[in-house]
Amino acid sequence: MSFSKCKEAIEEGDTVILYIGVQQIYALEVKPKVVNKIGQSVDNVFQTRYGSLKVMNLIGVKYGSKVSLSKGWAHVLYPTPELWTVTLPHRTQILYTPDISMVVTQLEIGPGSVVCEAGTGSGSLSHALLRAIGPTGKLYTCDFHKERAQVALDEFTRHGFGERVDVSHRDVYVEGLGVEGIADAVFLDLPKPWEALSHAVSALKSSGGRICSFSPCIEQVCRTCELMASMGLQEIKTLECLAREFQVKSISLPVISKSKQEAENSKKKGSQEGPQEPNKKRKTEEQSSNETKLVEENCKRNDSEMEINPENPSDNARQPKNNDFRIKTGVTPLKMPGHTGFLTFATVPPGLKPVSLLPKILGQDDCIE
Repeated sequence: MSFSKCKEAIEEGDTVILYIGVQQIYALEVKPKVVNKIGQSVDNVFQTRYGSLKVMNLIGVKYGSKVSLSKGWAHVLYPTPELWTVTLPHRTQILYTPDISMVVTQLEIGPGSVVCEAGTGSGSLSHALLRAIGPTGKLYTCDFHKERAQVALDEFTRHGFGERVDVSHRDVYVEGLGVEGIADAVFLDLPKPWEALSHAVSALKSSGGRICSFSPCIEQVCRTCELMASMGLQEIKTLECLAREFQVKSISLPVISKSKQEAENSKKKGSQEGPQEPNKKRKTEEQSSNETKLVEENCKRNDSEMEINPENPSDNARQPKNNDFRIKTGVTPLKMPGHTGFLTFATVPPGLKPVSLLPKILGQDDCIE
């Protein structure tokens, strides 16, 4: 029950996060027995590449402490929705922290809010919503898959959220969200969200509220936005959250030769002075010739000092030897992370009544499955 309230020490029944490294983060339940792959009840001993950990030995240990493994060590962390997102058992595709943070912000969810969620899935977003609404709020979440809804309910109960969440198994397209006129915000994670928009409006308070629809395809977004506008929803906008990584690298820039600047200034000055005496003109030409040779030598020297990394030609980082100007800067990788989905937000104005879905608007003969 460590999700629902803060505590210093680990107790039996808690869910803890075992942190070994960035790529090795695991969620463990502190209980004496677990069921193995062949259905047998065995002692709760967790195996890692750095040895085993007897999970029951964590009782009484403070969160954030360093614990010993049989061949190494790790840290036990307090569970948060962000850590749960990267360690939860996947029953469906999930929303990750960048999208979740945008949903919570745009839906204006806070302590005491009442939220409806269509599409419980693996519960990644649900845990973030439950933290945001606090003990005085309420989350109504439903899923089309009966077993998935029951597993989610058991999970919420183990995490201490049983009193602030209501999980149901229903077909949202036909039965709606199960509530009317009490919600502050509605989140739709459905294949055809446009067919549930009227139910979403019915679930919101008469004073209005916010609606969000998550869709992986732009065709779904177009269909949803078209119906939102026809129903009278306002402030319709679609966002896409992409993580862009910056790598700090050192690059080198060539230093402009001082001799080259002097040669250009001398040439410019000579052209402004007009005709010169033969001896003075001959002297100026010799000086200019010497300066030109010096500039060419400096240029050759600078070119020889610049070396391009043949293994990474796109980096354009020059390796200095002598006089290059060296700085640190942020460089973005050539390949960007893949697309997750589009988030479409809209505001339901006060007093808006839900309307029936018109076939002409929806184009039922061309629905997205």
